[in-house]
Amino acid sequence: MAEVDAALDRAGLINAHVRDYVRHWAELTGAERVDVVDASDDARLIEEALDAGEIAPVGDGAYYSRSYIKDTARSEERTIVATSTHSDKGVYNNWRPAAEMHPILEERMRNASVGKTMYVVPYLMAPPGSPLAPYAAGVELTDSRTVALHMIRMARVGVAYIDSLADPAMFVRAVHVTGDLEHLGQGTADDQRYFVTFADERTILHFGSSYGGNALLGKIAHGLRQAAYDGWATHGFLAEQFMLLGITDKQTGRKYHICGGFPSASGKTNLAMTLAPDVLGERYYVEFYGDDIAWLWVDPDDGRIHAINPEFGVFGVAKDTNEETNPTALAATGPGTGALFTNVAYNEKTHEVWWEGRTPEPPVDLDGWLDWTGAPIVDREGAAQAQPWAHPNSRFTTTLANVSNVAADFDDPNGVPIDAIIFGGRTRDREPLIRAITDIAEGVYDGLTLGAEATSAAEGVDGQLRYDPMSMRPFMAYPEGAYAQHWLDIIGAARNKPLFAHVNWFQRDPTDGHFLWPGYRDNLRALLWLIQLKNGEVEGVASAVGILPVKPELDLDGLIIDDGDLDGLLTIDVDRWRQEMEFREAHLAQFGGLPEEIWVAHRRVAAALDRDVT
Repeated sequence: MAEVDAALDRAGLINAHVRDYVRHWAELTGAERVDVVDASDDARLIEEALDAGEIAPVGDGAYYSRSYIKDTARSEERTIVATSTHSDKGVYNNWRPAAEMHPILEERMRNASVGKTMYVVPYLMAPPGSPLAPYAAGVELTDSRTVALHMIRMARVGVAYIDSLADPAMFVRAVHVTGDLEHLGQGTADDQRYFVTFADERTILHFGSSYGGNALLGKIAHGLRQAAYDGWATHGFLAEQFMLLGITDKQTGRKYHICGGFPSASGKTNLAMTLAPDVLGERYYVEFYGDDIAWLWVDPDDGRIHAINPEFGVFGVAKDTNEETNPTALAATGPGTGALFTNVAYNEKTHEVWWEGRTPEPPVDLDGWLDWTGAPIVDREGAAQAQPWAHPNSRFTTTLANVSNVAADFDDPNGVPIDAIIFGGRTRDREPLIRAITDIAEGVYDGLTLGAEATSAAEGVDGQLRYDPMSMRPFMAYPEGAYAQHWLDIIGAARNKPLFAHVNWFQRDPTDGHFLWPGYRDNLRALLWLIQLKNGEVEGVASAVGILPVKPELDLDGLIIDDGDLDGLLTIDVDRWRQEMEFREAHLAQFGGLPEEIWVAHRRVAAALDRDVT
């Protein structure tokens, strides 16, 4: 313990509660040494990781890492919310009693870091001075230097954030222990991994991974699960898996902010980092705030919903990121950015990286190229030659400061006022390009029934969606009925309420399967219509599921699009929607305590669709 105290003293860490916490876990895990991390330690940690072979250089000033082959993604079935109250159990939060889970985690973590360094990472998941800053402070203890490097890019890291707390005990205690990855039985009946958020204790214990959200505990474990529980318990705010962007009309000088949730593979990061189409760039400027998490609350001064991105970086999927889909991300991970790539293909001779979708075809010269497992591409034979070079969930990590169009006020403690909340899933039919919703309960209902196509026709349920309420299905921390009520309460408390909308960039032609909408930067056109609708500049046309644009209202300047495709984008298939309503009813019925307002909204939409048929 004397050596632990000496390390804390050298770092200037004086918070007595943090010191006690570090001592306890250093003793339990058996860590050999303690290293207190500050953002200014990044260069030192990079050099140490390079020397240890934990990372490799990518060009000049970017880096590559590879995770264990069975440790490549979140594991929802091993992710648990544990509390002391059984009524916290929901459908999606994998609730377990805290008294059951504590000894299980402590047994696995005991002496699991013998011979290793415990990195102490004090962090803040909000701009300093934010009204939500009291819920943003945390201290992650990790036995992985690479995790510490990622945390420096994804959060505000430094001792000052936890030494200056108004309540020195008010911080999230987040412990990450990697474990012996080759002997954890991943995906078997003897799986030893557990990723547990003890939400009513504000403690996070993760064992058995060194990858992504399993290990970067400030991100989804704190930024989503713990924060969502905190927001509900205090009746104060929402914590959602939302993107957040700003749109400035340079002609009028007005700026608008839109946030929203999208299930996996539905275009969230690409939209968050989008730029205006070239033809519209003279008038509109798009700014990036965040691609993954937003915390929302009612500002008491202006009565509007405000939002912040609590993160300090971007942890994006590399697959299909290129100059067309997301040029902003490519620039943010270029030379000198300090970006970290994980599980992409790597050339050990030229220090280049590549992933599927980066270019139309992989590099022709295979010399030096290793796939994401570290195997030489040149040695592949037979069917193996067609296997992906990069893992489908390969990632890039970079700081917000590297994003070329990051908003100047991204770190404003008071956040930004929200004009619209959007939801968007990947569906080939039924959902039009955009539909606006003016009723709060119906907007919340739409978010609760958000989904994306996941089930094939071969399985007998053609087109049935995998529902992902508000895109929070893997991150729910408390019961869904209470979640819906919390949404109604927070949005309902605003004097100037945001508009809701649903978008879909993925509608396809039923005959040849081509996408009806070009997507990417052109998605801004739908958002501009939504802003104009809120301002009363356009009216749209009413439908059973919301207000749709009419053709002349969309700014299509410079866009070449088939008139028939546009018709398809701006209409709804009533029969398909009536089928969808049956699926939605079964989906909602599994949630106990769902507010009556949500059921009223469901019945209202269903009745309107029935009238459209008759």
